[in-house]
Amino acid sequence: MTPTTVSAAALNAEPGLDAFGTDPWWIILIKALAVFVFLMLCVLMMIMADRKVMGRMQQRHGPNRFGPWGLLQSLADGVKLSLKEDLIPRTVDRAVYIAAPMIAAIPAFIAFSVIPVGPEVTMFGVQTRLQLTDLPVAVLLVLATASIGVYGIVLAGWSSRSPYPLLGGLRASAQVISYEIAMGLSFVAVFIYAGTLSTSGIVEAQQSVWFAVILFPSFVIYLITMIGETNRLPFDLAEGEGELVGGFMTEYSSMKFTMFFLAEYVNMVTVAAMSVTLFLGGYLAPPPITAFWPGANEGWWPALWWLIKFVCVMFLFIWARGSLPRVRYDQLMQLGWKILIPVQLVWITAVAVIRVLNNENYPGYVTAAVIVTFGLLIFVGLWAWGRAAARARAQEAAEHEAELRARRENPMYGGFPVPPMTAPHYGSSVAAENPRFQPTSAPKREEVSGA
Repeated sequence: MTPTTVSAAALNAEPGLDAFGTDPWWIILIKALAVFVFLMLCVLMMIMADRKVMGRMQQRHGPNRFGPWGLLQSLADGVKLSLKEDLIPRTVDRAVYIAAPMIAAIPAFIAFSVIPVGPEVTMFGVQTRLQLTDLPVAVLLVLATASIGVYGIVLAGWSSRSPYPLLGGLRASAQVISYEIAMGLSFVAVFIYAGTLSTSGIVEAQQSVWFAVILFPSFVIYLITMIGETNRLPFDLAEGEGELVGGFMTEYSSMKFTMFFLAEYVNMVTVAAMSVTLFLGGYLAPPPITAFWPGANEGWWPALWWLIKFVCVMFLFIWARGSLPRVRYDQLMQLGWKILIPVQLVWITAVAVIRVLNNENYPGYVTAAVIVTFGLLIFVGLWAWGRAAARARAQEAAEHEAELRARRENPMYGGFPVPPMTAPHYGSSVAAENPRFQPTSAPKREEVSGA
C-alpha cells in the first residue's frame, strides 16, 4: 500500500468513527433538526437568563411582564426585530451587505454538528450516537467555521461604505483572530493527551480523569479566549456598545441585525459545548456519581450530565458580564499576544516533553526533574516580568511627575495650540486681524423703501 492509503486506513480506524455514516436518512434529519431547535432555544433562553440573572446581581427584577416570569420576553424581542423596517443604505455594496450576516451566522450552526451529547442509544429502534457526525479532525472543523465567521464581520464593515462600520469590522476581526490563536493552542495540549482530534474520541479519553484537572492552564486560557472569541464582556469591544455607534453592525437593521445577534449567541453555545467536550469529560458522569452508580454513563443519562455541565459553563458568561469592567482595546490585545500566547507555548512544550517521557517509560525521577525545571523557568520568567513591569511603572511615574513640574512652571505647557490673540471671537475690545484679500469693489446695496 502507498503511504496515502496507509494514512487513510489509519484515519478510518479512529476509535468510535465507525458508528457514523450508517444511520438512515430520517435519523440524520431528526438529529439535524434537534440541533437547530436546541440552538434556537438556547439563544432565547440565554438572552432571557442574561437579563434576569444580571438583574438579580444588580438588585433589580429584569424582564417580568411578557409571559410567566418574563420567559417569553426574548421571543417578543425577536418578533419585534423581525417586524422592523429593513433599511438598506443607498451606497452599500448590496450583494456583500446582504450576504455578510449569513456568513457570520451559518458557520456557527455547522460547528455544533460535531459536538457529542451522549453515547450510543436506541432511537426509534435504531442504534445511533447522540451526535450528528464526527470526523478525524472534528475539532479543527470548529476552528475552521469560527474563522469563516470572521469574514462576515469584516465584510459587514466593508460593504457598509461607512468609516465607523469599517473601523469596527477591522477592530473586531483583529480581536477574534488574536484570541483564536490562543484558543487553538489550548487545544494542542488536549490533542497530545487524547491522541486524537475526534470529539467523541476526546470524550472517551477522559474516562479516568477530566482534562480540566491535568491540563488546568489550558482550561483556564480556553475560558478566557472563548469570552474574547464571542465578543462578550469584558471583551465586547467589537460592537462598540460604549460608543455612539454599533461597530460593524451600525448600518444594519431588522432581520440582518438579528442574524448578527443570533450568530453571537450561537457561537457562545458552541464554545461552551466545546469546553465541556474537551475539558469537562463531555457526556461522562462526574466521578462521585460513577462511584456508586455503575450505569450512570449508559442510555440517555449521559445527555443529562452533558446538559448540566453546559449550563454551568454558560452561567460563566453571565457571571463575567455582570462582574467585570470593560477593558481598553490595547489591554485586550496585550492580554492575547503578550500573555496568553507565550504562556500557552511554554505550557504546550512542557506537556509534550512530559507526555513523551511517559510514553517512553522513563523513570519517575526524570519526569519530576523536567517538571521542576519548567517550574523554575516559569518562576524566573514571572520574576523578570514583574521586575520589568515595576520598572515601567516607576518610569511612568517619573515622567508624570516631570510633566506636572513642567505644568507648574509653565501654564502653557502641553496645552492646545493657542489661537492668535487678535482673533475676532475674543471680543470687540481686541482688534481683529486685517482681511487677507481686499475686494476691489463692493457691490452696491439696494435700498428697499417701506412705501
